[in-house]
Amino acid sequence: MKKIRLIKLVTLLFILSVNSLDFIYAQVITSKEVDKLIERTLKTFEVPGIAVTIVKDGQVIHAKGYGVRSLNSNVKVDEHTLFAIASNTKAFTAATIGILVDEGKLNWDDKVIDYIPEFRLYHSYVTEEFTIRDLLTHRSGLGLGAGDLMIFPDGSDFEIEDLIYNLRFLKPVSSFRSKFDYDNLLYIVAGEVVSRVTGMSWEAYVEERIMKPLEMDRSAGNFYRVKDKSNIADPHAPVGNKITVVDRYDHELTSSAGAIYSSIHDMSKWAILQMNHGKYGEGLSKQLFSEKVHEEMWTPQTILPVRGSNSYNTHFSAYGLGWSLSDVKGYKQVSHTGGLPGMVTQVTLLPEMKLGIIVLTNQQSGSAFASITNQIKDSYLDIQSTDRVKEYYERVQSNKENIKKITDEVWKEIAEQQKDTSVKVDLSLYTGTYKDDWFGEILISEKKNKLWFDSKRSPKLTGEMLFYKGNTFIVKWNDRSMDADAFVMFELDYSGQASGIKMKAVSPLTDFSYDFHDLDFRVVK
Repeated sequence: MKKIRLIKLVTLLFILSVNSLDFIYAQVITSKEVDKLIERTLKTFEVPGIAVTIVKDGQVIHAKGYGVRSLNSNVKVDEHTLFAIASNTKAFTAATIGILVDEGKLNWDDKVIDYIPEFRLYHSYVTEEFTIRDLLTHRSGLGLGAGDLMIFPDGSDFEIEDLIYNLRFLKPVSSFRSKFDYDNLLYIVAGEVVSRVTGMSWEAYVEERIMKPLEMDRSAGNFYRVKDKSNIADPHAPVGNKITVVDRYDHELTSSAGAIYSSIHDMSKWAILQMNHGKYGEGLSKQLFSEKVHEEMWTPQTILPVRGSNSYNTHFSAYGLGWSLSDVKGYKQVSHTGGLPGMVTQVTLLPEMKLGIIVLTNQQSGSAFASITNQIKDSYLDIQSTDRVKEYYERVQSNKENIKKITDEVWKEIAEQQKDTSVKVDLSLYTGTYKDDWFGEILISEKKNKLWFDSKRSPKLTGEMLFYKGNTFIVKWNDRSMDADAFVMFELDYSGQASGIKMKAVSPLTDFSYDFHDLDFRVVK
């Protein structure tokens, strides 16, 4: 009898110890350690403000703001400070489609032309076969960020009708459904599908059907729809060698691709909903979208390559519907990042661990959110002796040095050309109006013995053109926060007069949304 009791006691102690592991596990990294990590990240990557939340087992165990909302005001960031979550919006867009699937109003594999009859892509076969699922999976055959110059930088006059019409002029770089190339424009089209099916704007629909039920009370579908702007972060970027406040990106056309404003307080509710498979409310008694829809969004749709060794022992990578999918140390990871001028963000979920990490920042350093997310993640995965801040800082510095060599050489050649009085360039050969089928017209003019570039539809793309070599110039944009100076190569006709223009970003680090390489200008007058 004593032996049986002893066995029962040992068994009970074992059960209690196993059950207590969840509590111990949830305290792997303390809030004080998170504080130190983020304060170090702020300084290392010169980020004015960061907000971070950690959710575990359906509860928020850390939610805090660090630094300031704006270098202009020095007001502190808190858990309610609104940031542009950028492309983390895409998961919301997939969810709005999923809700309509649940309601029987459409299906993932319905043809887009059934809802938007004027929708056309470069090849008629692709147009006819293109589905709503294809809008969300970055496998259209278009190149990385193709056509983004219609929406980036902001300030252009392109409307949804223009964007849908101009898609037909974008030439594919791979065969349909064969390759992943990140795309923003087709998520805008997905938002338009929602609008046409529901009769509501996508912004109104996401607010009504997702944000309102989850009580994401301060969040909005875009900046213009934010009701209370008293606690909102300003975007920051390096201009020259100084971090400064830059213009807020506010192109309303991009809402369903990347314009939601939210806080870590509100986003934690979104993360918990996701890890509860669409359930929410008291006792998870309510369902925002079905288990079937949830699983579809988290199922690999487009396969991504995994090359070389990595510290997380990752074997697969894929894109689902609005989410990136991979494995880390044997656990499924569901994540996404987002980036707009002056703001970058990351959402990371490890659903089997019921762990979520959300990082919102007001400076465009992706290394900052990566350092924070991965250091916290390491603690839960029992990956020891890592210093992600140091790792990413060294990587950033190495990239900067390599790119600086490239760009310094270009500017050195330009400086030498300007000093060489024997070099005579007939600027009149290049002046005129040029047109690209999807981007519209630009004007190359001569002002005070210098060439000047002006886009008619995207006014921020204006700047002086400096002679480089041959028939190539470099346009130096007036807005120095864009960090996107570009080669402008003129094609000449038989008389030696310019007949066309090709462009390419000078720096390999230029944001892919400056897709100058997709332009093909022809002279019109």
